[in-house]
Amino acid sequence: MKLKFDNEIFWLVGGVLALLLIATVIGQWLRLRVKSEGGQKTIVNLNARTKAWWFMVAVFMAAMATGGIGSVILFGLMSFLALREFITLTPTRIGDHRTLFWVFFLITPLQYYLVATNWYGLFVILIPVYAFLFVPLRSAMRGDCERFLERTAKIQWGLMVCVYCVSHAPGLLFLNIPGYEGENGKLLFYFVCIAQLSDVLQYVWGKTLGRHKIAPHVSPNKTWEGFLGGVATAVGIGAALWWATPFTPWQSAGMSLAITFMGFTGGLVMSAIKRDRGVKDYGTLIEGHGGVMDRIDSICFAAPVFYHLTRYYFT
Repeated sequence: MKLKFDNEIFWLVGGVLALLLIATVIGQWLRLRVKSEGGQKTIVNLNARTKAWWFMVAVFMAAMATGGIGSVILFGLMSFLALREFITLTPTRIGDHRTLFWVFFLITPLQYYLVATNWYGLFVILIPVYAFLFVPLRSAMRGDCERFLERTAKIQWGLMVCVYCVSHAPGLLFLNIPGYEGENGKLLFYFVCIAQLSDVLQYVWGKTLGRHKIAPHVSPNKTWEGFLGGVATAVGIGAALWWATPFTPWQSAGMSLAITFMGFTGGLVMSAIKRDRGVKDYGTLIEGHGGVMDRIDSICFAAPVFYHLTRYYFT
């Protein structure tokens, strides 16, 4: 599909670039002002995150500029890399290698092909039904029964969270929303913006006021102050951006709340997996952020919920 670029999307882009510019200036100012060793480590991490955000925003803008297909390819690539990180972190056996070949090079591209062609009927059941049945069958054919259920569950879970859930984000581009034709690019931008802003704001509020930990054994840096402050701020921003969506201000606030809450749960669950495997990050691809999965963990849980809420109530 061809995306329509108007003044509203340029305001959205301009707002994001302005925030990045402000963050860059503040980061450099703090780098010169903060002298303590702990403070310097925090500032170095903050500046690395900001630098990475410039790159990620540029890539996302480029994908949006190409239209719907560019965005589908971008999210497909992110799913591929995230699944690779997930499978690397949860090792399988030689008996699973042919199954993984099918998962990476057939099922994942097919899922995004269904998104791009707006084949909703198969898009929503390909992985949870057909891939769910195919994966254990293909592994069983190799004859390796050691820890079979555990190995199969890892592959199925990785496929669901890294591919199926994430694919709902570009799926927003193909929803037929009355009175919003050709403007779905703004809806995808809105979703990604709120999900990522909530992560950033929870980090900032937590570093500033965080005292009471939510789940110290799962994610020591997540605090109630960070969660409530970040969610409230992101919901306020989401409500203020209602003009870029098919929602009213109150509806936009509600949808933002759903995005931020599900994003938080995604981050918490994916942190639990990292703690189980004894690692801090899923990878090292993105400086300051870790791996791809570390950056899109909130999108994994928020995308399908936001997609189906929008499809059910607004199409």
